[in-house]
Amino acid sequence: MLSELETPSDGVDESEKKSYRGPEWENHAKKMDLSELLKEGTKESHDRAENTQFVKDFLKGHIKKDLFKLATTALYFTYSALEEEMDRNKDHPAFTPLYFPTELHRKEALTKDMEYFFGEEWREKVKCSEATQYYVDRIHYVGQHEPELLVAHAYTRYMGDLSGGQVLKKVAQRVLKLPTTGEGTQFYVFENVDNAQQFKQFYRARMNALELDLKTKEKIVEEANRAFEYNMQIFNELDKAGSLLATEPQDGELLVHDGKGDVRKCPYYAGQQGKGAHEGSACPFKNITALLRQPNLQLVLAAVVALASGLMAWYFM
Repeated sequence: MLSELETPSDGVDESEKKSYRGPEWENHAKKMDLSELLKEGTKESHDRAENTQFVKDFLKGHIKKDLFKLATTALYFTYSALEEEMDRNKDHPAFTPLYFPTELHRKEALTKDMEYFFGEEWREKVKCSEATQYYVDRIHYVGQHEPELLVAHAYTRYMGDLSGGQVLKKVAQRVLKLPTTGEGTQFYVFENVDNAQQFKQFYRARMNALELDLKTKEKIVEEANRAFEYNMQIFNELDKAGSLLATEPQDGELLVHDGKGDVRKCPYYAGQQGKGAHEGSACPFKNITALLRQPNLQLVLAAVVALASGLMAWYFM
């Protein structure tokens, strides 16, 4: 594992690496601040991360609570590693100006979210996924061998959390019906940052003031692209987990067959076995449950139930 982490190309696309080489790039880079280099040098990776299936589904509100819990778990392990290495290197000259534990650190908030979702004994119920572990290993390697590259990981995570993360919070609260008081979404709450936009500008100014040579700046940009790659691997892992969760009932849902997965899990097909049903016949459960979710029909059903209850109460008086 250590030999893999020491490989400079690990997690970075070859085409991305080539863009940071040659006299044209060097002349261009010398005129730019580190924050500008990072923004320009990670644009492609950033766009790819935003267009992963998991992120697109999340933004559309297509996420189940169990999948959101898995995503929160991945964040917990990631930030535990990142903030452990940041604490270790808080006095390193290449990182000290970016050390804002009170304003930025997320481990404590994520601990609250984990307890909310999994209960007080949550540490015994969760484990680090494979994709997350690769990310965690890389962060620890950087913190212990190339601390200046922590700038890339801090930039990639915290600047994103202060931006798009706030959109994800609102989606999660709405779709998963999480409390508006913040339980389950504490990760997205930066209580000690009054103005996110102003703080990001301040943070970038601190980055630009770091005394780094061009070679180190190039390595930071490469490391930021690597961080995006690790995040995309986690998104892809979550997307696969989500496709499996889609075949299982959650939170009182009826088990239906949506044309994907194992048809043996569908009660309709199970009941039709041996009856000579046509193989391509449509499962009625999905259409029925969709119909039952219509607000107007729900009102009618509620009225019928109330009327039936009243008649039964009258009958047994």
